[in-house]
Amino acid sequence: MNLVLDIGNTRSKVFLFAGEEIRERSGHREISSSFLKDLLEGHPQVRNAILTATGPIPGGVLPVLEEIPGLFLHLGPDTPLPIRNLYRSQETLGYDRIAGVVEAHARFPQNDVLVIDAGTALTFDLITATGDFPGGNISPGLQMRFRALAGQTRSLPLVTPEGEYPEVGTTTEEAIRAGVVQGMLTEIDGTIDRFAGSRQDLRVILTGGDAFFFDKKLKNSIFVLPDLTAYGLNRILEFNAQETT
Repeated sequence: MNLVLDIGNTRSKVFLFAGEEIRERSGHREISSSFLKDLLEGHPQVRNAILTATGPIPGGVLPVLEEIPGLFLHLGPDTPLPIRNLYRSQETLGYDRIAGVVEAHARFPQNDVLVIDAGTALTFDLITATGDFPGGNISPGLQMRFRALAGQTRSLPLVTPEGEYPEVGTTTEEAIRAGVVQGMLTEIDGTIDRFAGSRQDLRVILTGGDAFFFDKKLKNSIFVLPDLTAYGLNRILEFNAQETT
């Protein structure tokens, strides 16, 4: 069994994998060393673990993970990957982006795949059928756009994405929601069309916290996989565990 630990700035996620299947998942405001000790004592079958962190790692967590019987992997720019990473600034590459393309390539090894992550930021990443990751694009995410309009102007209110977004907004709230939501839909569908225009049989995977908000609204055919990052991290861990045996 593998432990996948994703420490974010405000939330942390914990996944337990048996092979390629998620057996348990949980979300936490903070991960403590005592929590990890209890988790591992309750699951003595955990042999390997991978840690990613965009936020600070709580004290005592690393020593606990280093005591597991198999491989402990702290994902970084030098971590071996089952794809070819051609990104030129690998030290600034988000782990979620690299994990996403790793899993996308494993699921569609015969196709070019566009991975769209609709989270805090909206990212588009390409992985080719030959396993090359050249990079992708980054733009503001859904909530970030609403907050920017409210925070960078004097009179515009903070609007939520839930509600009507007509073709033409007849109130300021409708106009903001329509501009943000329709703008993102146009951006996502337009990016898919642009990539698909030069690639035969392109596959598209949508993930991230806002994936289900967009999946039924897009005109293009997509695959929705909310836990894409976790699956990719587990695959990176398995790849490295095999390399060490």
